Amino acid sequence: MSEEISIISAEQMENLIYTIRGQKVMLDVDLAKIYGYETKNFNRQVKNNIEKFPSDFMFQLTKEESLRCKNFTLNSNGDMRGQHIKYLPYAFTEQGIYMLMTVLKGELAIKQSKALIRLFKGMKDYISTNVLISTDDFLRLSIQTNENTAAIENK
Repeated sequence: MSEEISIISAEQMENLIYTIRGQKVMLDVDLAKIYGYETKNFNRQVKNNIEKFPSDFMFQLTKEESLRCKNFTLNSNGDMRGQHIKYLPYAFTEQGIYMLMTVLKGELAIKQSKALIRLFKGMKDYISTNVLISTDDFLRLSIQTNENTAAIENK
C-alpha cells in the first residue's frame, strides 16, 4: 500500500465514474488511489484473484477509450516523459467493484468499500426518484444490489 492514505469523499468518488461501453465504471488508477494502493500493486491483487473478475466485472480499455478519460491526458512539457500510455487501464463495473471488496483487505479498504456501496446505492435512488428508468429496470437493479450486498455480508 502507498504511504499516502486518505479518505476520498463521495463527491470526489462520483467524479471518478465514467460511462464506457454503455456501463458505469471506475478505472483501476482511481480505485487504487481510493483504496490506498499504487496502481501496480492494486492490479497485482486483481491478477492474483483473476477468477473473481469475469469480463462483465472488469475489462481493459482500448487505447482510444483510455485517451478519452481525463486521467490519461499525456504530458506535454517537451521532455518526452509521459508522452505515451504505459499500459491500457482496466475498467471495473459496479459488480467488479463489489468483488474488489472481497480481494482488498484492511481498515481503509473496508471504509472505502462502504463508501462506494453507498455511492452506487445513492445513484440508483436518485435515478428511481427521478423516474429515469422503467420499473422493470429498477427491480433488476434492486435485486442485483441486494444480491451483491448479501454476497459481501456472507463472505
